Amino acid sequence: MSGWTLPRRSRTAVLSAVGLVAASAGLWVGLGGDAQAAGAVPTPAHTLVVVMENHAYSQVIGSSSAPYINSLATGGANLTQNHGITHPSQPNYYALFSGSTQGITSDACVKIGFSSAPNLGSEVTAAGGTFGSYNETLPSQGSTTCSSGNYAQKHNPWFGFSNVPTSSAKTFAQFPTDYSTLPKMAFVTPNLCSDMHDCSVSTGDTWIKNNLGAYATWAKTHNSLLVVTFDEDNSQSGNRIPTVLYGQPVKAGSSNGTTYNHYNLLRTLEDLAGTSTHAGQAASASDFSGIWN
Repeated sequence: MSGWTLPRRSRTAVLSAVGLVAASAGLWVGLGGDAQAAGAVPTPAHTLVVVMENHAYSQVIGSSSAPYINSLATGGANLTQNHGITHPSQPNYYALFSGSTQGITSDACVKIGFSSAPNLGSEVTAAGGTFGSYNETLPSQGSTTCSSGNYAQKHNPWFGFSNVPTSSAKTFAQFPTDYSTLPKMAFVTPNLCSDMHDCSVSTGDTWIKNNLGAYATWAKTHNSLLVVTFDEDNSQSGNRIPTVLYGQPVKAGSSNGTTYNHYNLLRTLEDLAGTSTHAGQAASASDFSGIWN
């Protein structure tokens, strides 16, 4: 019937019912400026993050020296405008892990457990998940040494927090072959050669392929995720860094040109793990979007 409308009371009832259905389906999580689509970030069984060193986006993405990382970008998601926070390396690791540089401005070895601030490790554990790290050339599980050969503590921010057990830091020799036994959220820290800090892009790319390639293949069919990112660009191009995500939850061949940084990555990792809180500046950061299945 042309021009016919529901009476006001009926319209109100219909809108309320629609709102209840949407809320129960997880489509809305709030009202106002902070409203965000629930379910926009998936909940993988395992997320593995590897942080490489000191290379700009253009030095890796599209480079013939990094065929494996580029294959992950092609088969997964490529963030074309992700950025580090500052220079040098260490404060970027703290920003990525805790939403704050925690006052760190250098690469000097920190006091173990100097901070009790919330961080990804403590949040995942509080949410009932598991957290751990696998550190190449770390002398032994939980070792708090500042350096040992090509190992450098400055790339392991979890040691700075009293609410993350030092025992959660394992050697890379302890990286499991049964990937289902990995923590829900885990980091891999290659040593100073394997992470491209002291050695070439090709060396680091080959290290990822040889050591994490089997996990990446497994993740594609086991609801799991591999994240490859960098700490900083070594002052090459506005701190624009490569960041690639690969696995079953990721839309193959997707990309996002939104300007992001380590706080957005932390927020995304928190939401992937289902934490109830967000550390530091991750609380006001947005998730990575447009890349999920």
